[in-house]
Order: sequence, then C-alpha cells, then structure tokens
Amino acid sequence: MKKTIFEEMGGTYIRQGDYLIPCLTLPEEEQRFIGVWGQRHLRYLKEHKRTVYITLLTSGKLNSYLADIEEQAQEHFERIIEQMKQVQEITEQLKAENQMEWVARTNNIQSCAREIVENEILY
Repeated sequence: MKKTIFEEMGGTYIRQGDYLIPCLTLPEEEQRFIGVWGQRHLRYLKEHKRTVYITLLTSGKLNSYLADIEEQAQEHFERIIEQMKQVQEITEQLKAENQMEWVARTNNIQSCAREIVENEILY
C-alpha cells in the first residue's frame, strides 16, 4: 500500500474500527502563570476573536501569549494606581488620619485602573 503524504512526513494512524485516524498532538509549550488578566483575555479571545484563539492554540503559543498579556496588564495596572495616588495626594498620612476616606479613595482608584487596563490591553 502506498504511503500518504502524512505518513511520509512522519505521521502515524490509529485504527478505530474500519477507519484510520491520524495521531495529532499539539506542540509542547512551557507552562507559565496566567492570572486574572490572562483569563479575562482568554475569555475575550474565545468569544470575539475565535480565529486568533485557534491559531494560538494550534501553534502552541497560547500559554506564553496569555502570560505576556498578564505581565503587561499587571504592570500597567500598578503604574496607573501609583500615578493616580500621586495626583490625588493619597498618602500614608491620609491613611493614618482618616482610614475610611483612604480606603474609599484607594478602591475608587483601583476600579478606575482596572477599567483602563481592560479597555487598553484586554479588549
């Protein structure tokens, strides 16, 4: 029996009943940490950018791509928070004098920074 192009390239088949099914595996990929930012971007890719998601998945680059997005988003988030704290003069002195106001203003800044990161990096 003549070899198929798949077999000539080193591929193999598994017999399932009367059918020959090609043995396909994804390339190995280094597993890196993917946090909340990476998970949100993954959900966005699956729902809105299906072809990009499939391309990254089948090329074995999805995990590293999402880990890079995670790092970029986290760095951007922290940078925005620090800049907004300086502009709004939220200091340790305010924290010592009026904790409730400090917590409220800090939470407000984090919420704004989260929305900025989502709009600029994730979506």
